[in-house]
Amino acid sequence: MAEGGEREELLSPPPVSPAKRLCSWPSPRAHHPRGSPGAASGGVGGVGGSCLPPGARPHLQPESLLDCAAKTVAEKWAYERVEDRFERIPEPVQRRIVYWSFPRNEREICMYSSFQYRGGPSAGAAGSAAGASPAEEGPPPPPGAAAPAGSAPGAAAAGASPGLGAGAGAAGEGLPFRRGIRLLDSGSVENVLQVGFHLSGTVTEPATTSEPAMTYKVAISFDRCKITSVTCGCGNKDIFYCAHVVALSLYRIRKPDKVKLRLPISETLFQMNRDQLQKFIQYLITAHHTEVLPTAQKLADEILSSNSEINQVNGAPDPTAGASIDDENCWHLDEEQVKEQVKLFLSQGGYYGSGKQLNSMFAKVREMLRMRDSNGARMLTLITEQFMADPRLTLWRQQGTSMTDKCRQLWDELGKSPYLREMLCQSNQLAPWQQLSYSPVQDLEHGNELPNITNALPQSTNHSPDSLSRPRRTVFTRAIEGRELHWQDSHLQRIISSDIYIAPACQQESERLLFNTQGQPLWLEHVPTACARVDALRSHGYPKEALRLTVAIINTLRLQQQRQLEIYKHQKKELLQRGTTTITNLEGWVGHPLDPIGCLFLALTEACRLSDDSYLEVSDMNESRPPVYQHVPVAAGCPNNSESYLSLALEVALMGMGQQRVMPEGLYAQDKVCRNEEQLLSQLQELQLDDELVQTLQKQCILLLEGGPFSGLGEVIHRESVPMHTFAKYLFSALLPHDPDLSYKLALRAMRWPVQSVPVVIGGPFREALKKTLSLPLLSAPIGNTVRLRTILEAIQKHIHSSSLIFKLAQDAFKIATPTDSSTDSTLLNVALELGLQVMRMTLSTLNWRRREMVRWLVTCATEVGVRALVSILQSWYTLFTPTEATSIVAATAVSHTTILRLSLDYPQREELASCARTLALQCAMKDPQSCALSALTLCEKDHIAFEAAYQIAIDAAAGGMTHSQLFTIARYMELRGYPLRAFKLASLAMSHLNLAYNQDTHPAINDVLWACALSHSLGKNELAALIPLVVKSVHCATVLSDILRRCTVTAPGLAGIPGRRSSGKLMSTDKAPLRQLLDATINAYINTTHSRLTHISPRHYGEFIEFLSKARETFLLPQDGHLQFAQFIDNLKQIYKGKKKLMLLVRERFG
Repeated sequence: MAEGGEREELLSPPPVSPAKRLCSWPSPRAHHPRGSPGAASGGVGGVGGSCLPPGARPHLQPESLLDCAAKTVAEKWAYERVEDRFERIPEPVQRRIVYWSFPRNEREICMYSSFQYRGGPSAGAAGSAAGASPAEEGPPPPPGAAAPAGSAPGAAAAGASPGLGAGAGAAGEGLPFRRGIRLLDSGSVENVLQVGFHLSGTVTEPATTSEPAMTYKVAISFDRCKITSVTCGCGNKDIFYCAHVVALSLYRIRKPDKVKLRLPISETLFQMNRDQLQKFIQYLITAHHTEVLPTAQKLADEILSSNSEINQVNGAPDPTAGASIDDENCWHLDEEQVKEQVKLFLSQGGYYGSGKQLNSMFAKVREMLRMRDSNGARMLTLITEQFMADPRLTLWRQQGTSMTDKCRQLWDELGKSPYLREMLCQSNQLAPWQQLSYSPVQDLEHGNELPNITNALPQSTNHSPDSLSRPRRTVFTRAIEGRELHWQDSHLQRIISSDIYIAPACQQESERLLFNTQGQPLWLEHVPTACARVDALRSHGYPKEALRLTVAIINTLRLQQQRQLEIYKHQKKELLQRGTTTITNLEGWVGHPLDPIGCLFLALTEACRLSDDSYLEVSDMNESRPPVYQHVPVAAGCPNNSESYLSLALEVALMGMGQQRVMPEGLYAQDKVCRNEEQLLSQLQELQLDDELVQTLQKQCILLLEGGPFSGLGEVIHRESVPMHTFAKYLFSALLPHDPDLSYKLALRAMRWPVQSVPVVIGGPFREALKKTLSLPLLSAPIGNTVRLRTILEAIQKHIHSSSLIFKLAQDAFKIATPTDSSTDSTLLNVALELGLQVMRMTLSTLNWRRREMVRWLVTCATEVGVRALVSILQSWYTLFTPTEATSIVAATAVSHTTILRLSLDYPQREELASCARTLALQCAMKDPQSCALSALTLCEKDHIAFEAAYQIAIDAAAGGMTHSQLFTIARYMELRGYPLRAFKLASLAMSHLNLAYNQDTHPAINDVLWACALSHSLGKNELAALIPLVVKSVHCATVLSDILRRCTVTAPGLAGIPGRRSSGKLMSTDKAPLRQLLDATINAYINTTHSRLTHISPRHYGEFIEFLSKARETFLLPQDGHLQFAQFIDNLKQIYKGKKKLMLLVRERFG
């Protein structure tokens, strides 16, 4: 029942909407028999099987002739046509027509209430039962009725993503169809009334924790088994129907006997006399006077006026009387919401969710096309209009930049839609869009090189050569070219119209090319174009015709494969000698804009997919169950053919993916190849391989191995051929349980592609795809098989030249070889070690940010292998590691306590490892003393001879390139180990390499200098006297010198444990050697530093300078005449810098 605004609209005068056609008053001769008003109440039995609730068993009794006729009339004829056609319509016939005019198929309700639709292959047939003749029984498409276009793999099976808008949600709770079923099952639908072609009722949303229960009024108009308009009090703003409309619709389908059925209201009004009509109108106005009274008065005034427009029209509108003959019969689709949703998603740019939702809308278009629903064209037109109105197109054009990859994918999806051709025929919109300067090109990398869709075989004689080459190909070009294709070819018509079309007994010369040796028909056309025909047939609801053409195309591909083998046999010797070839397929089918392999595969697998009612069982968590397939025998071709459509699907997928083809240029084109390949592989993995499919797999793999330059797994390859690693990985995994020898042969053949041989232009997406090589499955599958592992290892080492990839393989092999819950596989572990050693050799002389990680992993792997592996890498370190890596990581880990415990080494084994480590350390120290001397001393400290050799290497290198920091570090180590005299010698050498300027009072070497002075002081006066000249020469910073001087004047900290030496306990005098030299150097440093600072001093540093002078005074006062020297120094400053009056004033205040 309509609410206020609609009730006013119902009483409004013309113009009349299609759902409210004018109903003329019946004449006496056309008077229909009428029953009493009470006779119209209640439902009517005789429900057909298609209206039964799910799971209910149909009545075994046949339908009455009345119901059979009423069903057909209700589906095909507008009710106005019935009234015009027959002068007298008995009331029971009217009731049955009105009864059967409501949609009978729940799949259609699901299609218009959710993107989550998994109806399977029977959806098209089911839909045609309600809206058109079944696809199986329909005639072939008329000329021009279906345009070839690409398939949308993955989008063809509708239900790619959740609904959107009000119907969207992260879980199944947001799916309107599912919510509608719940509302129906919970008894929320009440007050259902059908008046003619109008259904109304109330639906109550149950209360939640945050909201109370709400009751909404729902009204549905329908005509010829289609819902033509919906109204709901919930105010739903979405493309599809809300859950309340779904609940009411399903109530009418599942419980028709509980629906009160009335004839159109005009029929009821005709039965009333004047008094009854007046009473009816007055009661109606009284019940809704606040809403309809102004409209009622306006209508009354117009009716009483003889010249009013309303009196010029015969009859009056009736919203319950169905549509008129001229009205378009289509399902209700909110066009404004479609526009708004597309505009919203496009405005969100490249966000993942927006692209996913737009792809779902494309999937919905394809679903509608398969159901032969005219809204598919309407929806696609609306989407295209919004795409063309995207302001970014003009912006990209003006800036000369390319659109984002996400947007290009959406435009590609739009360009592949099979309905673009019919849009052109109906509205001529494509040609103007094609001419716009900002219309996106078909493929930026192949813009002018893609072949015309009609280039394979001439379709008509009125083509000119110039018409086949277009200077600018946009996303609409292919659809426009579709006009040039025709379907009148007699051979094509026979293929798609008959399952038993075979070669005639007496063939003419021109017919021999049209059949193979078994008499099966061939279709010799440009393969992508021929496959686009298949997609057009399938998308427009002709699945059987599509299957027949598919079989003919596959037979053609088989013949082509045989001829390519024959060509290769004649050139095999020459090609094998060269190793590479320039011969290959001119056009790749995987990644092609028309997706020919995907078209054929989907057409074949849909015929084998087990149909169910899963559309009624939408998962609450958006989980989609994998499809289940069965073998369906091929109907087309020879009668004794034992093949199935499922085996043909596998065969054609293997043909397409195994085709040797040149890698396209440009990152986006290569990314499309990768995505298409991944989609096909994911679909292949859904097939459960039985004996028949395994035989097909084995046969096709053998042909691929023997295919020469036309096969990606042939014996010779094109230098820019698309690598087969991902495809071969699938073949290996699928064949391994059934034919291990063939699986390994295939995998090793695919391993010959060096990863570095791929063109540099390949970007991230394809480079990532290459990483999914079959090396790891090859390594992990034959655990324990030494011969195969060795063969695989040699293949990897020979053909893979990426160190990071080999390292990843080594890590994965190590994980597989050392499971936590079972014993170690020593053979595979040794393979991991061999791969790791190769990585070390490859990265030894190159920069690699993961090098330290690689070295640590290799030592871990060698430790797992055993002590012999550790000894081996220690002895051959110079071919694997740098000196620093060998000493600091490899040798140190090998002799660590953890390693000894891990391997449970006995004494001889520990000594062997330690000896190898010491030898390595000395070799590394000789080669790189600056970096390895300290590590060598550490590794050799338990062996006196080796330790002395390492120490001598450090001393010899000290005069060379070692820095003061390296020498100080070694000196500190020697003191820690109890060699203070050696530490003093090294510290003295370090001091000779140091130069500390006057202003470097925060230099990192200051602590080392203080430590060296303390060490010499502790050793004795002689050592201190030897070091002080080096300090005076190397250190020019006054504060550092004064700190050293102060430390040396105190009692010596001890003689570092040297036997026979004791400290005298007396303070050292600064007036005597060796401290006198240090004192003079300190005073001179203060004087020089003072003059340097005064040269560029600023007022904000005056306070700092005064504090500096205070520290200088402390040093000046150390000798006996120090106060005189300091006073003279201050007087000199006052005289020299008397221009700095403020500063000198501060000096006088502090120092007099």
